[in-house]
Amino acid sequence: MQNNVLILDFGSQYTQLIARRVRELNIFCEIYPYNNIPKDLSEYKAVILSGSPFSVRSEDAPHLDLSQIRGKIPMLGVCYGAQYLAHFGGGEVAPSSTREYGRANLSFIAEKEVFFENISEGSQVWMSHSDTMKALPEGGVKLASTNDVQNAAYKINGETTYGIQFHPEVYHSTDGKQLLENFLVKIAGVKQTWTPDNFVDMTVASLKEKLGDDKVVLGLSGGVDSSVAAVLLHKAIGKNLYCIFVNNGLLRKNEFESVLKQYEGMGLNVKGVDASERFLSALAGVDDPELKRKAIGRVFIEVFDDEAHAIKDVKWLGQGTIYPDVIESVSVNGPSATIKSHHNVGGLPDFMKLKVVEPLNMLFKDEVRRVGASMGMNPELLGRHPFPGPGLAIRILGDITAEKVRILQEVDDVFISGLKSWGLYDKVWQAGAILLPVNSVGVMGDERTYEKCVALRAVESTDGMTADWVNLPYEFLQKTSNDIINKVKGVNRVVYDISSKPPATIEWE
Repeated sequence: MQNNVLILDFGSQYTQLIARRVRELNIFCEIYPYNNIPKDLSEYKAVILSGSPFSVRSEDAPHLDLSQIRGKIPMLGVCYGAQYLAHFGGGEVAPSSTREYGRANLSFIAEKEVFFENISEGSQVWMSHSDTMKALPEGGVKLASTNDVQNAAYKINGETTYGIQFHPEVYHSTDGKQLLENFLVKIAGVKQTWTPDNFVDMTVASLKEKLGDDKVVLGLSGGVDSSVAAVLLHKAIGKNLYCIFVNNGLLRKNEFESVLKQYEGMGLNVKGVDASERFLSALAGVDDPELKRKAIGRVFIEVFDDEAHAIKDVKWLGQGTIYPDVIESVSVNGPSATIKSHHNVGGLPDFMKLKVVEPLNMLFKDEVRRVGASMGMNPELLGRHPFPGPGLAIRILGDITAEKVRILQEVDDVFISGLKSWGLYDKVWQAGAILLPVNSVGVMGDERTYEKCVALRAVESTDGMTADWVNLPYEFLQKTSNDIINKVKGVNRVVYDISSKPPATIEWE
């Protein structure tokens, strides 16, 4: 890999956003914790220091040795990173009289500075800090100010070292992407060669070299990540890729059959395994969400292992792991303890004894879709909403029965089909229905009913980390509610979930 950018993470909630903005410039970048810097820095053309929830004045503030970077590789400090360079470089960082958080506007920009090319005074930026830089580091030159922040941006004379007090990676900084481009392309000279086509060519060549004539088994889910991973592996090793699509009985209505047909049309070697009864049997009487996940994960591994053993001499397990999963598992605060049980990042049981190959583990979700599009994959498959690994099990609150699954599949089908026919599906990031563990009184005809209540959920998001509920048209919700109650036996009430994340989560379990 050439022209890499290294992002050193000090624990900021925005670090992944920095990486995504850099990738949007067609520049490859990697995130490493500040306390685990790569030993070989020769392949990096620029370094970015992230923000942090810490104060540089704190005794337990993140600290690192920059002697191999500063003055040798172009460097940009963002918020904490800028204050770090100032505090330990002869400047002064002190508590701000007021916490500076939110929108601000640049009131001064130094003239003829490449760093601020095509950015004008008045440009909106996003602040998030409680300390301020009273004095710049030795050799520091002020490049920008806001009305409240004197030293909003600076450079260090004699070096390609820059610092900014604001966050260019968030959408609220209107020219943030331009500023990153100025630094990376015009100052650091990084080439913009990170494109989907480039990734495909490079990855396929790497997979051919890595796998040779070995056989790979891959579990397909019908989702975007595993599907794109399968196509990449198929390009590299062809018939030596063995795909297994397991029906756990908790998929959407008719999904097992329709997705299998899609895969066959893509030329993939896919075996469909209907293990519905095995999963439903394992879930009988289980109502705790985490125990549901564990039961589904255990049975999936058992079924998958049975099928993998039927393939002679298989040596590799293919997985659709993507970059956010990798980042989370090597975070500044140590491996995450909150990855849900079904996520299975590197969660291979010892008895399977297979090596793991993860062709997407350097991509963000939006990049996975672009790579799939560059390979000519079906837009309908690439545009599918995320669907939880445990399937409808975590959308049925309480214990699972075949009848409850039937009800929810029917409800979900009415809802999703309606979103598509009304032209709303692609405007929603994720949608689904939840079967509630309550019955409600209703009247159908002249008879009293006492039947199930379902909740509909539709959210807009970019990565699932935060989400807002979608304001669907009243006419659509009215028709959908009527269709569900009229067509799905066992349901007499429909509600719409208008909770955002946070404080709620996207899924109910």
